[in-house]
Amino acid sequence: QVQVVESGGGLVQPGGSLRLSCTASGFTVSSAAMSWYRQGPGKERELVAGISVVSVYGSTANYADSVKGRFTISRDNAKNTVYLQMKSLKPEDTAVYYCYAKSRGVDYWGQGTQVTVSS
Repeated sequence: QVQVVESGGGLVQPGGSLRLSCTASGFTVSSAAMSWYRQGPGKERELVAGISVVSVYGSTANYADSVKGRFTISRDNAKNTVYLQMKSLKPEDTAVYYCYAKSRGVDYWGQGTQVTVSS
């Protein structure tokens, strides 16, 4: 079965850190464009970070302006998992975070994981 499954969400205080995981099955994360999206309360879903397919030149990552310098997307090919390391979290980062993959022209979405930043 081809799917992506997120984990790692939870409640964290402002200024804290959290790491989200997205584990893929049915395809290899190194051969797919992988991204993290989020949807906050009453907001539209937005792109947070993305990492390109691995090529001979490596891969590139891109970030939303709101998270640059605080979030890092990375890939562990051995675990077939993509991570989103989040630091200096703010209340406005509160959202359901979704993993997205595009593999062989097909889109895959995870079920989402809730991140709540609150004191």
